[in-house]
Amino acid sequence: METITDITVLDQLLVVNLDTHIWSASRKLLPEDLGNTELPPDELASLGSKKICNPEEMNIFKALKARAESLLRQNGIRFLSGWAVPQEKMEDIDSSLVAIRDDFNTAKENFLQRYENTVREWIDSHPAWSGIIANSIVSEDYVRSRLAFRWQVFRVLSPEISEHTRDDLVDDVINLGATLYEEIAKTATETWKNCYEGKTEVTRKALSPLKSMYEKLMGLTFVEPRVSSIASIISTALSSIPKRGPITGARLLMLQGLVSLLRNPQEIVKHGQKILDGQTSGDVLSALSGMGTSTEIVEESPGVGEPVLPDVPELPQLPALVSCGLW
Repeated sequence: METITDITVLDQLLVVNLDTHIWSASRKLLPEDLGNTELPPDELASLGSKKICNPEEMNIFKALKARAESLLRQNGIRFLSGWAVPQEKMEDIDSSLVAIRDDFNTAKENFLQRYENTVREWIDSHPAWSGIIANSIVSEDYVRSRLAFRWQVFRVLSPEISEHTRDDLVDDVINLGATLYEEIAKTATETWKNCYEGKTEVTRKALSPLKSMYEKLMGLTFVEPRVSSIASIISTALSSIPKRGPITGARLLMLQGLVSLLRNPQEIVKHGQKILDGQTSGDVLSALSGMGTSTEIVEESPGVGEPVLPDVPELPQLPALVSCGLW
């Protein structure tokens, strides 16, 4: 069953390229750093690097980069050098990126104010190698130039080519739907491992990644006809969960069946087509849970208004993987 995205979808997409640079806190290890030690020839081996500052100081910058990538992953699809995101969501995405950039720049200034003391503490903690570190210290201005959080937004225009010609860009656009389903499958696999595998009871935190997948799909319904169908299945599942208490029994089996379905791109396409062919979301979910009928599942009309979602907690911005309270 083919998944083909029309080239005209570019009219509704913008591409965000995340341009983030994080200092390695290291310099190249030189032969003179090792004294009279005999080294193998260059064609056999090369020297590595030496840390001139505690590399853990860079963790805050790595975390902020991961937060930005998570934001783009939740709203868009990997495309070209960045992420293809719905044009209508760009204002909100841009506001979130500005907030992350501000946090990045604040952390950058805080680190630069402590830079000399941090290097001195690093040298003191490695007295046997103090000479190697001290001889490789770089200036504060150098470090400043190696820490940056930027992004670019651009639009890709539909190329004017003959029907007999296809280039890599056209192929990338044609495969956008398939890429979207692969990304949903990856998220669902992480969700299964972190939230549902082997469980006989889950809390409402386990609904959060499903809500995130639903919102991503709803923002990209124009990419491929079956996207809205899959979103309607998730919406119906979320709407059928009681607002309080643990999730067990048939409803947990339904959620486990849904997440299992979403782990497989081929199954996503197959069940999305079933909705297009007239099957209801409730029937699909009933089959997944073994309930037999959809009488206990509240059916939502796909594509009509906003589905009624339960009070699901927002996905945490960090870490990228949802913990579901497990760590």
